[in-house]
Parts: sequence; structure tokens; C-alpha cells
Amino acid sequence: MAKLLVKLQRYFRRKPVRVCTLLALYAAAGSLLLLHAGFARGPAAAGGRGAGEPPELPYAAGVPAARGFPEPAAVDGGRRYGPWFKSASKEAAERSKAGAAGGTRSRAPRGRAARDKEEDRAKYIGCYVDNTRRRTLRGVSFFDYKKMTVFRCQDNCAERGYLYAGLEFGAECYCGHKVQAANVSEAECGMACKGERGNTCGGVNRLAIYRLELAQESARRYGSAIFRGCFRRPDNVSIALPASQTMLNMSVDKCVDFCTEKEYPLSALAGTACRCGFPTSLFTLHEREDEQLCAQRCAGEEYESCGTADYFLVYQTQVQDNRCMDRRFLPARSRHVVALASFPGAGNTWARHLIELATGFYTGSYYFDGSLYNKGFKGERDHWRSGRTICIKTHESGQKEIESFDAAILLIRNPYKALMAEFNRKYGGHIGFASHAHWKGKEWPEFVRTYAPWWATHTLDWLRFGRRVLVVHFEDLKRDLFAQLQRMVGLLGIAAREDRLLCVEGQKDGNFKRSGLRKLEFDPYTPEMRHAIGGYIKTVDAALKLRNLSGVPDDYYPR
Repeated sequence: MAKLLVKLQRYFRRKPVRVCTLLALYAAAGSLLLLHAGFARGPAAAGGRGAGEPPELPYAAGVPAARGFPEPAAVDGGRRYGPWFKSASKEAAERSKAGAAGGTRSRAPRGRAARDKEEDRAKYIGCYVDNTRRRTLRGVSFFDYKKMTVFRCQDNCAERGYLYAGLEFGAECYCGHKVQAANVSEAECGMACKGERGNTCGGVNRLAIYRLELAQESARRYGSAIFRGCFRRPDNVSIALPASQTMLNMSVDKCVDFCTEKEYPLSALAGTACRCGFPTSLFTLHEREDEQLCAQRCAGEEYESCGTADYFLVYQTQVQDNRCMDRRFLPARSRHVVALASFPGAGNTWARHLIELATGFYTGSYYFDGSLYNKGFKGERDHWRSGRTICIKTHESGQKEIESFDAAILLIRNPYKALMAEFNRKYGGHIGFASHAHWKGKEWPEFVRTYAPWWATHTLDWLRFGRRVLVVHFEDLKRDLFAQLQRMVGLLGIAAREDRLLCVEGQKDGNFKRSGLRKLEFDPYTPEMRHAIGGYIKTVDAALKLRNLSGVPDDYYPR
């Protein structure tokens, strides 16, 4: 070894040029590797699986594992409110200039400067106290713990006709028609937005509130008020619907406007009287009457009905009912783990939303889905055995996995609808849609071939190995949400108040309802597919009846 080293030393002494050449090549190779890593990092972040994304989900043996839930693609908000919002390249250039000139300035002055530039569409009015029991802004709310920006919050509130938009905790957006809280120091709203630098998005229990200047003109248009139906006058009408006003020139818009200003979610038209309130045990909205009983022409609008003194025509306003919006982790760790089990595409995320509103406690997951966490499902990050969540989402169907739960709510959905929903989720995200090429390509037949048998085996495994299994059909939950949710909450050991369940009925859609506007123009199921799926439905129906349960709903069988 020593002789070899001596020979190398002599060689390089005679050839110093070669040493320099080797060093230069080494440096060049290192530079190329660094450049390659820099270029490769960008696409990976956008299209690959990052550190914060969920791992691939393990499923039952013999069935290919479904991919991790993709985050819905970001949608450009349209920027309907003028040229205040700069292009990304311009904004980046200005940020770099500001960084070079200003050094390490604090976030708050930059946020204030940004607010001043935005005054043509929204004006910052201050920092206000907020709490979960009595919200400062009592309209709709939404959360994004990854991509929240001031513009996004303002745009969402303006689209819904609200006058004010408020940001809290860097990621929570609240809308409202008036501010009902005390003003505090601006320094308490200095938390950075999760989705942008340079702007601040409130603080802990502190709302940074903007008045939406350009929303003033459109704030009175309530075309999105939801028609709830015709209902008999409640017995204690002044208690059931406490706010009222006589309107000789009555119209739907005027009554909805009045109730929205009073911060009530229900607007009831009773001839020339407009009444406002909440759904309660005195006025549940469960017993609809024939709409002809409410067909009295409005005095102020010839082609509208305004109800009568005995039969009220009811609309749901854009005011959010906050009686069921507070959520938290369980105060004491539970030793019993309850599963919310379903086949993918059967409405598990929607059921979690309903359970969280009905109980006031977060739900957990057997997996981790970053997009769900960012949308407000805070139990998503907890380990499924942490004992801090009221129930655990799972799609597992093996004996070992099932027996690790002490009880289960088994959610079953029509396989034709469930397969299409999961296919849309797989190729379009939680609220997106698969493309026409995916439906017409080889992906759909292969998907049905592998997933359709799993729809049956999933239910059969839970019926066989599960302990204390409560079967809930997705279709029954949609048809009679109040009664089915009572059953589900009962299994979880929570005594939910009736008023809270009625509140859930008004907030039932949540943020993960896929729009029904986009329909396929063809039937994706071939006769062979329908024949196979029909056999699976009969097998599940027989298994349910064998356990003295009601079989599958009639609409599972195609007509």
C-alpha cells in the first residue's frame, strides 16, 4: 500500500497539470448536481408526493390500494374586483426589491402597506376580539390551514354578498353584515397568512376585519337564499320566530334582506308580515305542507308568493347558524375506539362533517389527508388511537383491522353511485371530476373490475368481524338526516341537543359536496358491469337480512 502511495505522489509531482484538471472536473460535476437538484425540486413539489402528503392507503388483500387523496386543484378566483392584485412575477420582483432595500422589517408594516393598496376593493378597519361562543362576524366561515390569503377571504365573502370579511389565526375566514365586538390593538392581529407573505391574517381569537367596498352594491342581492318550503304557523310564533316586521309592499327579497340584517338564518313570509328566527323544536321544518296553501301573491312582487297568516313560506338566508359550529377535541381521552367505516366514495367525509357539527368534537382518521386537515378537519393529524377524537374514518376491510375497533358506524351507499364518486375523487380530487378521457379510456373498466367486488367484501367483512355495528345507508341519511344522525350520535355516546341537530340540517353540505351540475352524457356502465354489480348487491342484501337488518334500498337495483 505504501509503495502505491509513493508511486502516485511521484506521478502527480511530474504531472501537476493533471491534478488541476481533476480538481476542475470535480468542481464542475458538483455544480451540475446542485443545478439538477434545484430544477428537479420545483416539479416534485407540484406533482410528486411531498413530505406533508399522506402515504398510500393500504386496503384489503386482493384489491389494489387506492392512491392517497389528492388535494383539489387551485382555482383562479377570477379577480373580479379590479387591477389591485398584481401578477405573480410583478409581485415577486417587488418583494425582492423590498427585501434588498428594507432588510429585516417586521411583517406588520408590510401588511399595513398592502392594506392601503387594496382600498379600492376592501378597506381594513381594524383588529377585533372574537370567540367561538359569540362570533364577531356571524355569516358563513371557511378554513384553509395551508393556502389562506387576504384576497381569497375577501373574494369568498364578496361573492356571497357580505359587507365584511375577517381573518383569524392565519387560516380562518369569517363573513358578516356587521361587526359585533370591541376593537383592540393592531399588533394583536400580526399573524402571517398561511398562503402568502406580506399580509397579516389576524391572531389567536383576534379578527383582522375588512369592509368590502365593492360588495356594497351587490350585498342586497340574495338570489342564493334557499327555499325550504311551506309550513304551518307554529303555536308560539313570537317565541319560535322572535323578529318580525310588517311590510305592506312585501316581496321575497325584502323579507330575506330584513332577516339577514337581523342575523337570522330563517326568513318566513306570512302575507304582509316578515318573521325571522332559527330552526328549533317549536319550528323544526320537518312537516312540509302543500305549497298551494302558501300561494298568496306578494303585494310588492306580482309573480312571487308570500304565504298567509296561517301558512308560512320559508327561505334560508346566507346567515350561518353558529349554534353547531364550535368543535374541539375530547376533554378526556377515550379508551373506546369507534370506526366510521365505509367503502371509498360512500360519503365518509360528509358523514364526518355531520358528526362533528352534531357532537361538537373532532373526528379522526386511520390515514392522514393533508387537504382535509387544511379544510378544517383538525383531528386528521392525530394518531387514530390517540383517544382525542369522537370516531375514526376508515376504509379498511380486513379481520385484524376491523377487530381493532370497539364499535363501528358502517356507511353503505349504492355501488353505482359510490364507484362513480370514488372514480371522480381519484382523478379529480375531493370535489372535482374525472375527465371525459378517463371515463372513455381503459381506467374506468379496470377500476370497476377491481373495486366493484371490494364494495361487497367491505360490507361483508364488517358485518362478520365488527363489534356493535350500526348500519347506516347513505341514501337514508340524505332522505332523513335528523333521525339517522340521532342514531349515529347515540352509538357514539353523546346526548346531542335537538336544537344542535336542527342547526346541522341547515349546514349539512359543508365544504366537500361535489356539485351535481356536471353530469355524464352517457351511461358509463356496460351490461357486463351491471350484471356483475347486480350480483354483489344481492349478496350484500342477503347478508343484511340474515342479521335481521333492513336490506339495501330499492333504488340500488337499476330499473
